[in-house]
Amino acid sequence: MTDSTPDEVETSEPEPRLARLAILISGRGSNCMSIAQAIREGRLTGCEIAVVVCNIPGALGIETARSLGLSVVTLEGRGREQRDHEEAISALLRKFRVDLICMAGYRRVLSTGFVRQWKGRILNIHPSLLPAFPGRDAPQQALDYGARVTGCTVHFVDENSDSGTIILQRVVEIFDEDEESSLFRRLLAAQHIAYSEGIQLVLSGEYEAQGRRYVRREDQYLGEESEASAAQHGLEAH
Repeated sequence: MTDSTPDEVETSEPEPRLARLAILISGRGSNCMSIAQAIREGRLTGCEIAVVVCNIPGALGIETARSLGLSVVTLEGRGREQRDHEEAISALLRKFRVDLICMAGYRRVLSTGFVRQWKGRILNIHPSLLPAFPGRDAPQQALDYGARVTGCTVHFVDENSDSGTIILQRVVEIFDEDEESSLFRRLLAAQHIAYSEGIQLVLSGEYEAQGRRYVRREDQYLGEESEASAAQHGLEAH
């Protein structure tokens, strides 16, 4: 057997660690499924779904998630103190080494303590252009108000309802003939696109919260300006 010289030894960079997502559901889990599909199709990169957590036994989203080969854990919330329930969720998230929590139709308000424990790592999506029409029945609120447009908002979860820093929004037009059901369907389709886009922005590490705004980091701007300047002079930026 001959020894290999250093030049002959193949070296490869280690694969970057995928960010691990936890999806919290209570019902059909359609937003969860859209995230899973975006990952499979390469529209959402650098992450994987570590676990799907459902607080309602028998919810339709449980079997759908399992059919996609996802790990699913049911932690029933009914008849259980919120603190105990959330401690169980936190233990599960640590067990699965979760980096980012995505609420997807999760029908239980998170406590201030839980939100603070996972601050900056919980996302949600709301069917309106926040801060307009927060809370329940947002599509009907928009119709009742006579709004001509509404949309959906991907945002960080904070201690108050639907008030966290906005990451991304998509606009949906309201038509004269719209009823709640027709508007809801178009809003849901927009959510299925927007949620994965919002997750990708967060995972990119290129943006940060500055007050109420979620903006490109200053070092990213400087890097882009350096590249643009070098390109103008026919040089490669280093």
